[in-house]
Amino acid sequence: MKSNTLIRLNRAIAACGLCSRRAADELIAAGKVKVNGRSVTDYSSLIDLDKDRLSVSGQKLFARNHEYILLHKPKGVVSTCQDEFSRNNIIDLLPKNLQHLRPAGRLDYDSSGLILLTNDGELINNLTHPAREIEKTYQVIVSGKVTAEALKELASGINLKEAKTKAAKVRLIQCDERQSSVEITIKEGKNRQLRRMCAQLGLPVLQLVRTGVSKLQLGSLAAGKWRYLSKSELVDLRKEIGIQNSTKKNELRSNRPKTKISPRY
Repeated sequence: MKSNTLIRLNRAIAACGLCSRRAADELIAAGKVKVNGRSVTDYSSLIDLDKDRLSVSGQKLFARNHEYILLHKPKGVVSTCQDEFSRNNIIDLLPKNLQHLRPAGRLDYDSSGLILLTNDGELINNLTHPAREIEKTYQVIVSGKVTAEALKELASGINLKEAKTKAAKVRLIQCDERQSSVEITIKEGKNRQLRRMCAQLGLPVLQLVRTGVSKLQLGSLAAGKWRYLSKSELVDLRKEIGIQNSTKKNELRSNRPKTKISPRY
């Protein structure tokens, strides 16, 4: 994103794709941010990314176009950018020119499905902030037959160790004595939440796929593959999470060719 006006320092750092605005505030407070070679700790400082020299911990930052990728994370891949156990991560599924992107949220190692990756720190912060209560939809296959009472409990909330889960939208897709398929939409993201909710009801999870985040849909995108968001998807997403949509052409460069294929996992 190129800037033609003065913007707050934390927004400038986020615009360079380094981190969210909240994380930028912490860097500013820690004295790690310099503008034109001078340390700046004033949150209200304004800079022009086209003219001023910005650096964090000695790393020079530059305004760049934001990019938005929808990835189908396969099972057996971590959703962090690095892993202490050297397991395959989602960044490995992207070409070199996109490996600067960061995930907006996580999926556990044994789950698969939709993850958004971007260098738009402001969007990541807003999309993942608990106060936004962004809807996330999953298709969950469990062992055994799901009863009407179990569906009711999943929808009304399950008492976990730390707290009761919030109300969820629940729809039975298929059910027999051997296994059942349920669509569950939640607005929170406790650690392994759906697996723990189902376990409380004696329904071990066999498969868990995230099929939607807000209005974004996984659709027929195969595991391990990715595509750019369309401009309409980005506009709708920014509107829902409360970010003003820009009319600047270079701030909405998300609809690249959709035939891009990521390396196979």
